[in-house]
Amino acid sequence: MSTQLTPGAETVVDERTKPSPAEPGDHERFSHYVPKDKLTEAMVMGTPVVALCGKVWVPSRDPQRFPVCPECKEIWDSLNPGDGDGGGQGDE
Repeated sequence: MSTQLTPGAETVVDERTKPSPAEPGDHERFSHYVPKDKLTEAMVMGTPVVALCGKVWVPSRDPQRFPVCPECKEIWDSLNPGDGDGGGQGDE
């Protein structure tokens, strides 16, 4: 059985790729606001930190890879209206 295309028709191959998370669950992760000194200590010592939203975890990934936690951002903005310096951000 042979399939013929209509004159002027062409086959289009969709070669787009969807980037996959680096690790399972990364798509559910956020960067959180924590005090800079606590973040540095946590990254070096492996100790847990507490974010403005109350999340407690040991940061281990690059926070630039994740969106900012909406709850942390809202709290930070209410504490520092007009201040663009967001303290430290750590990954979830």
